[in-house]
Amino acid sequence: AKRFVHDEDTRFIGQGACDGHSLLHAAGQLMWITVLELGQPDHVERFPGASASCEELGDGFAVASVEVSEGSLRPGGYVSGPTLFALADAALWYLTFTVIDRIEPMALTSELSIRFLRPAQGRVVRARADLGTATRRSVVGSVRVWMDDQVDRPSAIAQGTYVLPRSS
Repeated sequence: AKRFVHDEDTRFIGQGACDGHSLLHAAGQLMWITVLELGQPDHVERFPGASASCEELGDGFAVASVEVSEGSLRPGGYVSGPTLFALADAALWYLTFTVIDRIEPMALTSELSIRFLRPAQGRVVRARADLGTATRRSVVGSVRVWMDDQVDRPSAIAQGTYVLPRSS
């Protein structure tokens, strides 16, 4: 499993991976994004266009998370469906990185369906995307979404496909 940030990659505000243009990495101009092996101190990375953090990448899986904000709550303190859906989408996007072994900002959602299983209440939403199949042009995965550390009590499950650009 890999991560994208090293301990020595500390930066001032405004110098993070999400502060540049998303196509700079594709052009090879964001050379400071590196890979960190698991077992190192916990780090998360946000990527351009994604509000979720990438917590962990491994062989055929990715874990994403997002802290619950007041704006994502519904009456009764339930996390909104669109928040869970967006996190499932982000986890699948991060999963594509493990398949093609690079960050690809132009990988796009082809389809995504979600089934809400129970109300989501908590402080942090997490989603784990697992690889179903991959071809030269697409990545299909299943996603499990849960609250806080309740990995055995999913709030939603999803399945989706990402399409890779022709140059991939």
